[in-house]
Amino acid sequence: MPPHHWQSKTQKNVSGVEDMVLIPKIAEDAICENLRKRLMDDYIYTYIGPVLIAVNPFKNMTYFTDRDIEQYQGAAIYENPPHIYALTDNMYRNMLIEAENQCVIISGESGAGKTVSAKHIMSYITKVSGGSGDILRVKDVILESNPLLEAFGNAKTVRNNNSSRFGKYIEIQFSRSGQPDGGKISNFLLEKSRVVRQNQNERNFHIFYQLCAGATADEKANLGLADPSYFSYLNQSGCDTVEGTDDAKDLQETKHAMSVMNITPQDQLNVLKAVAAILHLGNIDFVESGNYASVRDPSFLEFPAYLLGVQSSLIQEKFTTRLMESKWGGKSETTTMTLTVEQAIYTRDALAKAIYNRLFDYLVATVNVAMNKDRSDISIGVLDIYGFEIFEHNGFEQFCINFVNEKLQQIFIKLTLKAEQEEYVQEGIKWTPVEYFNNEIVCDLVEEKKPPGVMCVLDDVCATLHAQGDGADEKFLGKLHENFSSHKHFTGFSGGFTILHYAGSVTYE
Repeated sequence: MPPHHWQSKTQKNVSGVEDMVLIPKIAEDAICENLRKRLMDDYIYTYIGPVLIAVNPFKNMTYFTDRDIEQYQGAAIYENPPHIYALTDNMYRNMLIEAENQCVIISGESGAGKTVSAKHIMSYITKVSGGSGDILRVKDVILESNPLLEAFGNAKTVRNNNSSRFGKYIEIQFSRSGQPDGGKISNFLLEKSRVVRQNQNERNFHIFYQLCAGATADEKANLGLADPSYFSYLNQSGCDTVEGTDDAKDLQETKHAMSVMNITPQDQLNVLKAVAAILHLGNIDFVESGNYASVRDPSFLEFPAYLLGVQSSLIQEKFTTRLMESKWGGKSETTTMTLTVEQAIYTRDALAKAIYNRLFDYLVATVNVAMNKDRSDISIGVLDIYGFEIFEHNGFEQFCINFVNEKLQQIFIKLTLKAEQEEYVQEGIKWTPVEYFNNEIVCDLVEEKKPPGVMCVLDDVCATLHAQGDGADEKFLGKLHENFSSHKHFTGFSGGFTILHYAGSVTYE
């Protein structure tokens, strides 16, 4: 069988330059033109030395088959066209030969294809590493962790129909013979605010729609499920379906993944109960009664109380009152404060977010238990983090996401441009220095201790105004303007501020 056109090792008319280190003129327009030329010919991968550039083609490509895996397995990285399989095989072989841990960092803007790239890496490793018995079970857990965590951690955004709304570091552990026999997943920065609020034309986490579309008749009756338009947490954005996505089918895949993680049928039901309870909590509304909040319709308390296994009166009490404890000397006094409608809504949403966050942590912990081993000989780590984001409304979570991407960009600069040029200087090689933007100034703006950066200012305001709700935002913005009014990457205004990141200006509200 003749090779695919892109796989031919003898083809002379290669589209563009496969390794952009060899570009005659290193400039932004030349790099972009080379990537464009290759993409037009269905070459989505290009090297920059040890770095692999992947351009999302927004269509299914034909070169991720078992045959392609065989072609790249054991081959030198320059023998075949650039491919994520080549990078993964090189990393896997280095781990075995040098007996050293390896790590791949996947970064890029939202919708660039980071999660798919992570899947290809894990798929390749499980294909080429062999094994039987318990090894196959661990491989199954590694692969099935994807649909499970995507269901609870991914959502449709305006940029991406399957956007990861959390960061994860996957550590695949190997025996000395190169067979995966364990692993661990660390998760961080779950976008909890999405549970209660979404931008226009976006969705909540996939699992909510999967449950509404794919639950059995008994499950719908027991969990009180209805069309997404019925639930306040799902009907805000005007979008409850995604083209090309079968939510009902995906629910069955999610359930299968939970079974692979050894989650019992009863615990699976408890997981779905928690998801349904969150939806019902969102339908609890409040009215003002004597300047304080009361539940508009107490009947809406019954179903979430049933699903959570508590009395409805307890939910009502916790949503409309707060216990304040004051201490002086050796004495303490507890006072019950009634909440306003705005405070009650915040309390309801905080509970929904907290339940979802703990549920997600439980699922990650379950995955880790399913592939746990006592000690690790060697490992490959895969860091898959949110991409850089600019939405219509950007809050604290987008601020954290974009700061992480600033740090990843800083690592890229240090490992490629800065390190290479310093090595040239040390070896006395004559060359023309490549100018680049060093984003350290932006990282310092956010994280610097002295003078204090944005994070330090936020910590200070939270510490001094922790017992107050009113005026905290204004105080924070005032201190930011006071500290950074002359900073060329910061612009303050009433109601928010703008930071000029390496990838563009973002306004945070």
